Amino acid sequence: MESDMDKAKQTELEAAAFRRLVSHLGTRTDVQNIDLMILAGFCRNCLSDWYREAAEEQGVAMTRDEARERVYGMPYGEWKDKYQTEATPAQLKAMAKAKKHD
Repeated sequence: MESDMDKAKQTELEAAAFRRLVSHLGTRTDVQNIDLMILAGFCRNCLSDWYREAAEEQGVAMTRDEARERVYGMPYGEWKDKYQTEATPAQLKAMAKAKKHD
């Protein structure tokens, strides 16, 4: 991809896109992680793991709970209590089918 964009500007834009994704997921608490995994192959937990891994690559110590709080906007346990529902048989079946395609 040819562009006049320097690395700093690229990083700034990628960070803005990440913040927008996290904000969007924060407003869509109706969308369960299992649904994200079925349809997109990643979920909020994956995103928080990637965030933590990126922090560690930059020499920033971060726990899994700290990364999840950044993505969920609250402690993970609190989010689960407020918004996570029990997976339906249809969701579990779809998840098993999606895993076969990995």
